[in-house]
Amino acid sequence: MPDEAAAETPPALESLLDLLDLEPIDRDIFRGLSRSAVVPRVFGGQVAAQALVAAGRTVPEERGAHSLHAYFLRPGDPGAPIVYQVDRIRDGRSFTTRRVVAVQHGQAIFHLSASFQTHEAGLEHQEPMPYAPDPETLPSAEELLPAHAATFADPTIVDRLIEARAAVDLRYVAAPPFLTAGVVREPRSQVWFRTRGKLAEDPLLHVCLATYVSDMTLLDSVLLAHGRGGWAVGDVVGASLDHAMWFHRPFRADEWLLYDQESPSASGGRGLGTARIYTRDGRLAVSVIQEGLIRVPRR
Repeated sequence: MPDEAAAETPPALESLLDLLDLEPIDRDIFRGLSRSAVVPRVFGGQVAAQALVAAGRTVPEERGAHSLHAYFLRPGDPGAPIVYQVDRIRDGRSFTTRRVVAVQHGQAIFHLSASFQTHEAGLEHQEPMPYAPDPETLPSAEELLPAHAATFADPTIVDRLIEARAAVDLRYVAAPPFLTAGVVREPRSQVWFRTRGKLAEDPLLHVCLATYVSDMTLLDSVLLAHGRGGWAVGDVVGASLDHAMWFHRPFRADEWLLYDQESPSASGGRGLGTARIYTRDGRLAVSVIQEGLIRVPRR
């Protein structure tokens, strides 16, 4: 990272960037650390982002990530390092394919397949960007959450939620599900997000940070459809099961991005979330799909 970028980086973002800066321990083998999350396991977005970093470290710089497909296999232990083993599946003339397995305590906890492509011109069209208010008109986590502290039975929830957003400024367009538990709403959610500080001119870094954030709110739309508040309220338990992303156009994670999310289905103890990420000027940058385990606790 250039010195001028590092000088402007706040501590929380610097800590996240350090988390994504994996240690090479052998050819195509990397080690990453974790940090405490708002739930007692490794945050899924962290594992996905680190795995994409590991894959990208084995790919020529001129080939950018265009898709990833991942499965969350076991809960990660935040107190132990994660080893990422990269398999070089294919190196073609235009595309490169990598498979990454994340291992802890001798067991696979996460599996990712990622594809990279040399930039080329082609046909162009996109779904138009939906309406959303300007992000500067919306409250930050530090402004929104303390005002609703009485909503949560656990007095530590607000601080934990704010800490989880210390590196990323994430602003809800409408009230998040944990503030409207018991009210059934349309299964759609929008958030604006960007990192709290400038990033280096590294396309892979911006893609990996968007991957990190993409796991934060995608299943909110499932909860809204059933008036559930989520883990912070304690009316459901769950975890991410699988995750897919397609990177359509260049973007910067340190500039405002609109995460437009909806849920077309929930059944069998699982909920499906689909989303699109737009740049502020309306370009469709990323498409995202995730299925999560969502169970109502037995009384």
